Amino acid sequence: MRRKIVIPTVFLIAVVAIGGGLALTHTGPFERPAPPPAATPPVPIVAGVVAQHDVPIYLTGVGTVIAYNTVVVRSQIQGQIVSINFTEGQTVKTGGLLAQIDPRPYQAQIDQLTATRDRDQAQLVNAQANLARYTTLGNQGWATPQLLDTQKAQVAQLENAIKADEALIEAAKVQLSYTQLTSPIDGVVGIRQVDIGNIIHPTDPNGLVVVTQIEPISLIFTLPETVLPQIQQQQQKTNAPLTVLAYSQDNTIKLDEGTLGLVNNEILQTTGSIQLKANFPNKAHTLWPGELVNARLLLDTRHDGLTVPASVVQQGPKGPYAYVVNPDGSVAIRPLKVAQVSDGQALIDSGLNANEQVVVDGQYKLQPGTRVTILTGQAAEEAKAQSAQQAPIP
Repeated sequence: MRRKIVIPTVFLIAVVAIGGGLALTHTGPFERPAPPPAATPPVPIVAGVVAQHDVPIYLTGVGTVIAYNTVVVRSQIQGQIVSINFTEGQTVKTGGLLAQIDPRPYQAQIDQLTATRDRDQAQLVNAQANLARYTTLGNQGWATPQLLDTQKAQVAQLENAIKADEALIEAAKVQLSYTQLTSPIDGVVGIRQVDIGNIIHPTDPNGLVVVTQIEPISLIFTLPETVLPQIQQQQQKTNAPLTVLAYSQDNTIKLDEGTLGLVNNEILQTTGSIQLKANFPNKAHTLWPGELVNARLLLDTRHDGLTVPASVVQQGPKGPYAYVVNPDGSVAIRPLKVAQVSDGQALIDSGLNANEQVVVDGQYKLQPGTRVTILTGQAAEEAKAQSAQQAPIP
């Protein structure tokens, strides 16, 4: 009886021991071992290379185009407009006829004064003849000295009367010349202010038309006062006018290239800026008076400068940085010092080396040490386009 009880007890202990071993290993008799975790796939990016070349250094400001000369063509006499000899918006030359005032009243005045002069000249001829006769008689004792003096005075009076007549005729001719309204400068005419048949007056506030000289033309723009010492140093260094480029407001069209003509003699205290004036030849008439444009003052040229696409530069809590692609296919963060960003290119003062690979697009997926795969061809172009669409509007 005891032997039958001992055998089941031993069997039960063995089963419990096997179960405990299985519980400790967490592996059932029919379970497979857990596979190792899968490797993280590389992140696709668009990469570029740090370029090295000569880079112009610009100071950028906003300016307004102003005409070299602007003239309101006014009449200096009163009269009726009988002809308009220009088309609105037409380019005119100095001395070109713009309008004609009725000249007949002024021509009649000249004719009247001319007749008066001719009469005085006839009287002078007669007085000179009498003086000659009286002089002969006086030498013979038949004419008194008083008579000779009177005749001499009459001759002098008529000579001066003729001089006065000539002066009046010249003044009348000047008035007659004012009947032709001409352009005092080369330029472009604006909107006509007076129509044919109207009476024009010297006191008319708008005159006949405004003529604006646009070739050459000027641009007044502003820069922060902090850059004034750099401009002065560069002027002393080069001893030549600095180059100024004019661009459209969206910086897509280069309008013209000119030279710096003036740095104003005072700083605007209200804005802390300095005014500068540049002159442009404007042969193509791309600059127009009153136009708002972007001005770029070429301060210097950085030789062998390092540039990357502007999208490479990222902004972090500690300043600008970029992701650099390591030779093993991973990325690392590099702090940067950026000199300027112009035309989609960033000029790097420090942080990168020539010919290094940098991440142009796809930075939002990266962390230091992330392994990447570089997209090329059509895939890279699509990634750039998608990045541009997702970028916030500035």
